Amino acid sequence: MMSRGARQGSTSEAPGRHVIERLSRLTRIKLHYQILIAMILGLVFALIFGKVAFVDRMAEIFMRLLRMVIVPLVLTSIVHGVAGIGDGKSLGRLGLKTLLYYCTTSLFAILIGLTLSNLMRPGDGLEPPAGVTFETPEIEPPGSLGDILVRMIPRNPFQAAAEFDILGIIFFSICLGATLGVMRGEAGERMRQFFSDAFQVMMKLTHFVIRLLPFGVFGLMARAVGEMGFGVFEQLGLYMVTVALGLTLHLLVALPLLFWLLTRQNPLDHFRAMRGAMATAFATSSSQATLPLTMTSVEENAGVSNKVASFVLPMGATVNMDGTALLECAAVMFIAQVLGVDLSVTQQLVVVITALLASIGAAAIPSAGLVMIFVVIEAVGLSGPAAFALVCLILSVDRPLDMYRTVVNVTSDSIGAAVIAHSEGETLDYTNT
Repeated sequence: MMSRGARQGSTSEAPGRHVIERLSRLTRIKLHYQILIAMILGLVFALIFGKVAFVDRMAEIFMRLLRMVIVPLVLTSIVHGVAGIGDGKSLGRLGLKTLLYYCTTSLFAILIGLTLSNLMRPGDGLEPPAGVTFETPEIEPPGSLGDILVRMIPRNPFQAAAEFDILGIIFFSICLGATLGVMRGEAGERMRQFFSDAFQVMMKLTHFVIRLLPFGVFGLMARAVGEMGFGVFEQLGLYMVTVALGLTLHLLVALPLLFWLLTRQNPLDHFRAMRGAMATAFATSSSQATLPLTMTSVEENAGVSNKVASFVLPMGATVNMDGTALLECAAVMFIAQVLGVDLSVTQQLVVVITALLASIGAAAIPSAGLVMIFVVIEAVGLSGPAAFALVCLILSVDRPLDMYRTVVNVTSDSIGAAVIAHSEGETLDYTNT
């Protein structure tokens, strides 16, 4: 017969076990569902309580954690991946494919934005703001493709890391990885093993940060909704619809069609594999902040090798901005229509080319593409107080569009990794989705 003390012990332990089991079941919920729940809770919290200081702190801490791992993750992953590619011929082939894919998808996005802006004409009938001045920020125009290539070369790789110059870090990492790839002997083997181990450590740390995603997403969503006003949305409704429709067409038509044509795989499988990364991109509005999860999702859920993912994705998070390119084109066309300026075919071609270069030069951070609009409007002669005031007006409704176009950017990066992996003879595997 069981003693009284034993019976008491079993009954007292049962509630604790139930709590642990429930918490365990919660942590087993798939990440994209956790992120979706966090977004809804953040939205509800902001609608009830408005802007709250501790929520801002939560969002800021999470963004700092993400940014903390980006530089060492990019450095170790690219060096490890490039060193494993081997000869320079393979590296050059991979780089050419990556550049061709990024230019192609960005051009598709720009043409979609240009076509919709000409068809829907969202700026017609809208009065430009009167008596509003806007100070032009100090920005460095992207210049020609040659200028961008020159700026990729860092004077000091440690300074590039400290200043978060991702293009400079990528260039240095590719050079270092290529050098290690051709080195023979014990020294080369030791350094290759060092970066391989360092990459594994960074992936472990990245997984830990990713586990905190639901808390960070809650804070980011609550902060975004608390800061956004709704009065101006009605005035710029058609502009927002034009941009959102363009992003949707690119996300759900152009990119899946390109993916299917080049891989003969079902695009829905890829979208399922990237659910967590796409939700994180929507919440953070940053391709670089989403990069750790993008790399994890592409490798673990799509079967892309680290060799391809570590080369294609960091480059894509920095220079492949399909959504940003579309926005810049649509925004400049909107400004021209409001001001009553009829852009010629030649001027619209200038918009296309400048938007492509500006999207490459834009930083992968929230609303960076909007700043680069100044470069595009200068290129077609729309500079002036009224144009700057309209950019300010666009900025007031940019937050939700920025969140959506980041999803487009990240999805394009991931499809690029899958397409290039397939072209390199790799077999895509979506069985883990």
